[in-house]
Amino acid sequence: MLDVRRLRLLRDLARLGTIAAVAETHTYTPSAVSQQLAALQREAGVALLERAGRGVTLTPTGESLVRHTEVILAALEAAEATLAAARGGLSGTVRIGAYPSAVRTLLLPALVALARDQPALDLMVTELDPVAVPAALRDRRLDVALVHDYDIVPVEPDPALDSTPLLDETVFIAVPAGTEHDPAGDPMRSVRDADWIVGSQGTLCHAVTLHACELAGFRPNVRHHADDFAAMLALVAAGQGVGLVPQLAVGQPPGGVRLVPLTVRRRTRIAYRKGAGDHPAVAATVAALRTAAATTPDETGRTTDGVRGGAIKGGAATGWTPQG
Repeated sequence: MLDVRRLRLLRDLARLGTIAAVAETHTYTPSAVSQQLAALQREAGVALLERAGRGVTLTPTGESLVRHTEVILAALEAAEATLAAARGGLSGTVRIGAYPSAVRTLLLPALVALARDQPALDLMVTELDPVAVPAALRDRRLDVALVHDYDIVPVEPDPALDSTPLLDETVFIAVPAGTEHDPAGDPMRSVRDADWIVGSQGTLCHAVTLHACELAGFRPNVRHHADDFAAMLALVAAGQGVGLVPQLAVGQPPGGVRLVPLTVRRRTRIAYRKGAGDHPAVAATVAALRTAAATTPDETGRTTDGVRGGAIKGGAATGWTPQG
């Protein structure tokens, strides 16, 4: 019988590429990981790994076993969900991850509702970049997470995760008030010579800004890096450049900022481990997040439908109007 813990190590080796990275993820020593993988290979009775320079790589059989491992782990998640449902009641810890603008706008009302309706749940929130979410869910550091991508920079589905759509948002280009803009023209082209404020390298926000500029036919002159959208908007208001801001992150922008809508959309999904969707605690969290998204007011005070999204929290109450 193959050991599930060792199968996890093989799966993570396929994902991370090195024994050292697997050891760091699991807080093992590299030697311990090597020993466990060697034991798995003996259990399998066939070569799963082969030398590649100073490291190792998976054989075709090893890669096939990883695909089976994903199915096995999903089945175990589903079994845990069945047992949790049979026990009745909702209790235990739910670890929720979300990107910063979602924590402020979507996650807070969901937490309030869950605490009211399911007081036996112990809710724990971690703010993190969506790039880090898949690993955190795989490693069971999170149970549910909000992730996003952009229609112009889609993210490939992770075979270990399931997800469900939550919200689509308009992305705005934030420019200093008084910046010339032709309503009939391409708003990106109108700022091709401006200084740009972008996210840190390696973040999705950084990638989407560069790609949006590339699609408009230019490379941005990056002057500032800011991962906090409030900081970005403050820099724009101070005349330090322009930047892309999604609806949820708009909040109450400072005076001196004009927001011009683009055709780019940011898409938020609720993610969890494959097989865990029927777990009562996961299902309750998903339902609370859907309710929060469906009742988020737009700039007119109306609520969105939780899928298309409106211009979130703004309008006359915050002293700005999206320009189009």
